[in-house]
Amino acid sequence: TLWNNHHSAWVLYGVFSCSLYLVCGNEKVFSDNITRILDRLLDGYDNRLRPGSGGGVTEVKTDIFVTSFGPVSDVKMEFTMDMFFRQMWVDERLKFEGPTEILRLNNRMVDKIWTPDTFFRNSRRSISHNMTTPNKLFRIMQNGTVLYTMRLTIGAECPMSLMDFPMDGHACPLRFGSYAYTSNEIFFTWKKGPIASVECPKESISLLQYDLVGQTLSSEIFKSNTGHYSVQVVHFHLQRKLGYYLIQTYIPLIMVVVLSQVSFWINKESVPARTVAGITTVLTMTTLSISARQSLPKVAYATAMDWFIAVCFAFVASALVEFAAVNYFATLQAHDLKKEKARQDRLEVLAAGSDNDDTISVSMFPKGSCFQKKFFPPFSRSAFPQIPQLAGTSPIDKYARILFPLTFGLFNLVYWYIYLVKDTMERAR
Repeated sequence: TLWNNHHSAWVLYGVFSCSLYLVCGNEKVFSDNITRILDRLLDGYDNRLRPGSGGGVTEVKTDIFVTSFGPVSDVKMEFTMDMFFRQMWVDERLKFEGPTEILRLNNRMVDKIWTPDTFFRNSRRSISHNMTTPNKLFRIMQNGTVLYTMRLTIGAECPMSLMDFPMDGHACPLRFGSYAYTSNEIFFTWKKGPIASVECPKESISLLQYDLVGQTLSSEIFKSNTGHYSVQVVHFHLQRKLGYYLIQTYIPLIMVVVLSQVSFWINKESVPARTVAGITTVLTMTTLSISARQSLPKVAYATAMDWFIAVCFAFVASALVEFAAVNYFATLQAHDLKKEKARQDRLEVLAAGSDNDDTISVSMFPKGSCFQKKFFPPFSRSAFPQIPQLAGTSPIDKYARILFPLTFGLFNLVYWYIYLVKDTMERAR
């Protein structure tokens, strides 16, 4: 039994040793084959020449996977995005036969073969990530197809028309193509077609003031003095969110206008109260209009918010002018009443003097006689008109209490209907 156990142990050890030798040997043979394949591919390979140089056109298929979109700057008119940029082309010189269908290589192989000189035409800054190593993926298929992927962060310009701000929408473009090769040498296409070649997962969108509602892909030819170039274009459609501006600007503006109209219900004799209310609302409106413009570039045209601010400012200023008109006409009325009172006082003085003279004359006749009643009737203060009082509501205030709120409500109805129904999304240029 002891001998049998000892013999079995040696048999197992031999089997394990042979298996290990075969595995290690196969791995060594496999790696040696890959090394020979790579050496053979690079033998006589000139990475200065594009595939098919002197012959046909090199087709470069591209697609984009967006890993992070945003932020978008209105002042600088630019947007930032982080993405995986993929390019695929066929290089006949890299065909091979071997134990594997795909050669998965690192970034060191990229410098040894030809790659497209792709650049982003409307980028203001670009970052190629190199931590901890260059973020690049490189693969070669047996038929010579090359897949080259890199991680990039692009800051690109986005021309914006802010006439419908803050109900506006923009089509921010991203353009890329070859820097040196014309369309007769390199032609770019979308790998997955003009719909699915750009992927933007919802979890990758980090926008606070916009909604990314979609993207449009296209291809175009850029004409310049040095030739015609193939350019790929993707427009990202951004719709601005209105909530922030409703809270920070529109609702405060409406409240200030409503407060300015409260002065119509204050007694017209309360001149200090109505004056302070009018001036305070005007200054508040000015402050709100200045703060609303700080988040925008200094454009030379009026935006939708500017029109709303202008109309609100007109209502607030009109309320102050209305009180000035009320006070002016009240002053004229008081002046006329003062003149009337002075004339009435003079008449009373004259009437008092006549009473004294009449007393002497009438005393010569018996009291209650027909002669006295006919020629000397008794004098009464009711013979003079009574002076109306200045206190009370001005007719101008009565009309303003109805006219101002109705007009402001009608303006809001028309304004919000126009801009909420209108298609404010900017067309792709």
